[in-house]
Amino acid sequence: MKKAGSRGSAVASPEVSAMRARLRALASQAQVAILQRFFKTGPGEYGEGDVFIGVKVPQIRALVREHKAVELAGVAALLASEVHEERMLALLLLVHRFERCKDEAVRKEIYELYLASTAHIDNWDLVDSSAAQIVGGFLADRDRAILRELARSELLWDRRIAMIATFFFIRRGEFADALRIAAILVGDDHDLIHKAVGWMLREVGQRDLEAEEAFLKRHYKKMPRTMLRYAIEKLPEPRRQAYLKGTI
Repeated sequence: MKKAGSRGSAVASPEVSAMRARLRALASQAQVAILQRFFKTGPGEYGEGDVFIGVKVPQIRALVREHKAVELAGVAALLASEVHEERMLALLLLVHRFERCKDEAVRKEIYELYLASTAHIDNWDLVDSSAAQIVGGFLADRDRAILRELARSELLWDRRIAMIATFFFIRRGEFADALRIAAILVGDDHDLIHKAVGWMLREVGQRDLEAEEAFLKRHYKKMPRTMLRYAIEKLPEPRRQAYLKGTI
């Protein structure tokens, strides 16, 4: 998988410059410290060094509606930005375009841009707002082997993308890929993967409890505690406690 390079400062088009100006007009310095803590940007944390300017997601979604026709090159420039809100804007623009586009060549271009840029899709909110829609959506009627490649990647965000992408299939009543990726990631050492796997297992269980429990019975004793708690959150309390106590 080809990855985009480090974040740069390519010359922006007038529309990209206008979007950046609009974001900065909406920015709130009071929000910055809150976002930096929430998204773990301190030394040694998973979001270390991420730059926030303090714009809320509903405000960013409003900008998507204003700039939905921006060229993909402009979206790519935003996606390579060091500013978190610019990357979020880029991803929401890609989702908007992808979900409404009937041209398979354009959808493929968006999907390929996404996979080439996963080093920039580098926080859980960025993944969770886009992976199911773009990666899951593109792979819906295609071979899904790329998900196994992503799930085995050294890059944390690739692994989370692989798991969250399966939400698209889960919503269609297709669970095999979610369970397959969960099995690859069940021994992962990162808390953000524990949460993603547990969340997707819970979503499977809300649609097919038997399928979720078949997976849990094979794996729950070796699952990280956070993953297990997320997975069993909606189970009846006696059943939940049995899993937590290891008595299933």
